Amino acid sequence: MSDLDQIDLKLLELLQESGKLTTKEIAQQVNLSPTPVYERIKRLEREGVIKQYVAVVEAEKVGKGLIVFCDIALKEHTKEIGHQFVEEIMVSKYVCECYNISGDYDFRLKVMVRDMKHYQDFVLNELGSIKNIGSAQSTFVMGVIKHNYAVPI
Repeated sequence: MSDLDQIDLKLLELLQESGKLTTKEIAQQVNLSPTPVYERIKRLEREGVIKQYVAVVEAEKVGKGLIVFCDIALKEHTKEIGHQFVEEIMVSKYVCECYNISGDYDFRLKVMVRDMKHYQDFVLNELGSIKNIGSAQSTFVMGVIKHNYAVPI
C-alpha cells in the first residue's frame, strides 16, 4: 500500500465504480493526461493490485435467486484434508465464495442456486461427495440489504 499515491487510489475508486470508463474519462477526473493514467493503470494491473475486470450480473435474472451461506466443519484437520476440500470446492460452479474461518466451523461458502430444491441437490450430490465434511449449517438469505463489490479505499 505504501507505493500507492493519492492518484492511484483515486484511479482504483473510479475503476471500482465503473470498469467501463475510458482512459480519457478517468484522466479528466484526476487532472492528468491520458498517457500517464494509462501507464498507471497498466502498472496496477501488472503488480496485481487490479486483479481483473468483470461484468456484475443480476443473479435472479439468470435463474440463481437463492443465496445460501453454508458453514462447513471438517471431521479432521490435516493439511492434506484441508487442501483436498479446497480443491473440490474450487470446481463447484455454485460456490461463488469460500472463506477459511475461525470458530465452530472451518469454512464459509456462499452458494448461489435456483431454488430450495436446487440447493438440496447441491448438498446431496456436491457437498455429499466431498470426504471429511463433519457438519454443515445452512443460512438462507431472505433479502439483500447492501451488496458492494468495491474494496474500501
